[in-house]
Amino acid sequence: MIARLALRYLLVFAVVLALLSAGAYAFMSAEYQSLMQPLIGTPEGAQGYRAAMMRVLETILSFDIPLLAIVGGASWLLARASLQPLIAGRQREREFAADAAHRLRSPLATIAAVSQAAKPSAPAGLAQDFDTITQAALDASETVGELLTLSRPAEPHLLQLEPIDVAMLAKNVSKEFEARAAERGLSIDNRAQSAIVNGDELRLRELLRNLLENALRHARRRIVVDSLKNGRTVDVVVFNDGDTVEDEYRERIFEREFSGDSRGSGLGLALVRWIARAHDGDAFVRDGKAGGAEFVVRLPSFAE
Repeated sequence: MIARLALRYLLVFAVVLALLSAGAYAFMSAEYQSLMQPLIGTPEGAQGYRAAMMRVLETILSFDIPLLAIVGGASWLLARASLQPLIAGRQREREFAADAAHRLRSPLATIAAVSQAAKPSAPAGLAQDFDTITQAALDASETVGELLTLSRPAEPHLLQLEPIDVAMLAKNVSKEFEARAAERGLSIDNRAQSAIVNGDELRLRELLRNLLENALRHARRRIVVDSLKNGRTVDVVVFNDGDTVEDEYRERIFEREFSGDSRGSGLGLALVRWIARAHDGDAFVRDGKAGGAEFVVRLPSFAE
C-alpha cells in the first residue's frame, strides 16, 4: 500500500518534470536556432546545432535523474507518514476483533450447552424456545469465528495446503444445497470441470458454501456452478440469474463493513475474498453472459 501510494506521488512528479524539461529543451532549441541563423543551414552549422542540443539534453538529464531519485525517497517517506495512522488503525481493529472473538466464543458455547441441557426438563411449550436460543448462540458463534478469520491477514501459512480437484469439491458442496434450492423453486446446474489447485479443503468448502448461499439469496430460477482452467489459473464460477451487480458495488460487496440492501451478504463475500487471497488468488464479480451475476474466484493452478 505504501509502495503504491509512493509510486503515484513519484509518477505525478515525473510527468510534471517531463513537461518542464520538454519545455526547457524546446526553448533552448529555439534560442540556438535563432543565434545560429543563417549558419544552421550549412552542414557545419547543423552539426554544431546538434552538438549543442545534445549538451542541453545531457544537462537536463543530469538534473532530472538525481531529482527523481530524491523525490522518490521523499515520496516513500510521505506515503508512509500519510498511511501510518490508517495502518495503525487497521491493526487496532484486527486486534480488537480477535480479542472480542476469543472472549465471546466461550460464553456463546456455554449458552448453547445450557440451553440444550435444559430442554429435556422444560415444559412442552418452552422446548422450541430452547432450540431457538441454541441456534441463535451457534449462529453468533459462527459469526464470531468469521470475524476472527477476517481479523488476520490473508496469508498462505494459515492454510493446510494439498492438491484439490475443484470439480469434485464443487460437486459435493452443490449437493448440500440441492434440497434448499428445490424448496425455493431453483435449480443448481453443476458444470465444474476437473482442475487441480493447491488448496485448503476446509477453507475452499467454506468459500463455495458462501458463494452458494449468496446465489440462493439472489437467484430467480437458476444457479450454475462452473470451473475451468486458464493456463496457470483456475476459475471457480457461481452464476445466479438474479440482478446484476452495479459497478459502484462490485468492490464494496467484498468488504466486511458493507451491508447495502440486497446487494451484500454479510461477512460471506468478505470471507470468500479472504480465502481466495490466502490462496494467492482473488475474487470478483462480473455480469453473466445472458444477464445475472457471476461470482468468480481465481486461484493459481497446481504446479507439479
